[in-house]
Amino acid sequence: MCGRYTLAISGEQAQQQFALPTTPTLAPRYNIAPTQSVAVVRAAEQRRDLALLRWGLIPGWAKDAAIGARMINARGETVAEKPAFKHAMRRRRCLIPADGFYEWQATAEGKQPIYFQMADGTPFAFAGLWEQWRGPDGPVESCTIITTSANELVHPVHDRMPVIVAPDDYVRWLAPELDDAAAVADLIKPFPADRMQSYMVSKAVNQVRNNGPELIAPAGV
Repeated sequence: MCGRYTLAISGEQAQQQFALPTTPTLAPRYNIAPTQSVAVVRAAEQRRDLALLRWGLIPGWAKDAAIGARMINARGETVAEKPAFKHAMRRRRCLIPADGFYEWQATAEGKQPIYFQMADGTPFAFAGLWEQWRGPDGPVESCTIITTSANELVHPVHDRMPVIVAPDDYVRWLAPELDDAAAVADLIKPFPADRMQSYMVSKAVNQVRNNGPELIAPAGV
C-alpha cells in the first residue's frame, strides 16, 4: 500500500516535470497523509492542470464521504473491475506528484519507517484516479493511488508498492481518449528497483503533525 509520502519540489520543478501551463504554488510537505488535500495533475481541455484533491476516493454513488478513508489505494490487479474505481479508471486517470514515500518494516524494536525515492532524488508521479462526489455541502473531488506488487527493493519491507508512471508514459496515462482500461493496463507494474533507493528514517514521521525536512534525513546521521 501507500499511506504516506512527500512532495517538497518547487512550483517551477512541477511545471517543468509535468508540462503545466502555469507555475503552481507548492509548499514543501514531508508527511502527506490520507484525507488531506494533495496535488494532482490531470488532463483538462487539451492541457494539464494541477488541482488539490482529497486523498481517499469517494465514489459517485457513496452515501457519505467517510468511505474515502478506506479508498486511499486501489489494487492494480482489480482496479478496472471494482465498482468504486472502474469508471475512473476509464475516464478519470491522473498523476499524483511525489518525491518519495514511506513504508514501515517490522523489527524487534517495533515498526521502522523506511523512505523510498528515485536513486537520483528526482520527483516522479504515482498512477492515480480521481472522482467527483456530490455531498450535502457541494461537490468534493477526491483521488486514490494505484498499487501493485512490490519490486525487489520494496518487497523486504512490504509486499505492495505504489504504481510509478515513467515520464515517457505521462501522455498515455492521462489521455482522455483512451477510455478502455486495457489501453493503459501495461503501465500498472512495479517500477524498476535499480532506479530507486531506500533508507531508514526517524520514527517522528509516525505523527502526522510532524512536517519538516528532518523526517527524510537518514536515521542516525
